[in-house]
Amino acid sequence: MKLFTAGASPFGRKVKLALHVLSCMDQVEVIATDTSKPDSENRKQNPLGKIPTLLVDGKAIYDSRVILDHLDNTAGGGKLFPVSGQERDDVLIAAALADGMMDAGILIVYENRMRPEGMQVESIIEYQRGKLERSLKAIEASSVTYENGAMPNAAEIGLACAIDYMDFRELADWRALAPCLEGFMTAFAASVPGYHETLPEGIAAAPWR
Repeated sequence: MKLFTAGASPFGRKVKLALHVLSCMDQVEVIATDTSKPDSENRKQNPLGKIPTLLVDGKAIYDSRVILDHLDNTAGGGKLFPVSGQERDDVLIAAALADGMMDAGILIVYENRMRPEGMQVESIIEYQRGKLERSLKAIEASSVTYENGAMPNAAEIGLACAIDYMDFRELADWRALAPCLEGFMTAFAASVPGYHETLPEGIAAAPWR
């Protein structure tokens, strides 16, 4: 398998963490990818040109949630996603929330990075930051904890990646909005294989890192 991604991508990190959790990271060649290059191999495999893309036996699988579903099924199913019922719905909804937080964070980064100096649209940044703040308040209201040891589900993997990405890009004061997440991150980092190995280079120190 080949995984096209970039070191800072929280979605790419989500896939790498899933690979560690399912004990198949050693079966994957990670290919550093610049999404701005029109002639990249990633664009040839994934017409959207986005990352991550997982190449399996010549077939491109893309969208991180689809990749995690494929990996889960390949590993026998029921590990990253519950097989059925309300529990599956709950994990899918929580995974969608985590993905939405990462999307919002990336759009804030793009607004600051892609526009010329002084041309950033503050209303766009605030719109995306509002998504982060509302999501964090909802997470705090649900008193999220981590209790799954070395086998997190897809939503928990996504949430950990979203929180670390917010720290990495300094996007939101999540500690003030959702203090329960400090306990979540401490337990997750202590238990989940690959957590420290997949941290983005240059992320700020924290007790669990």
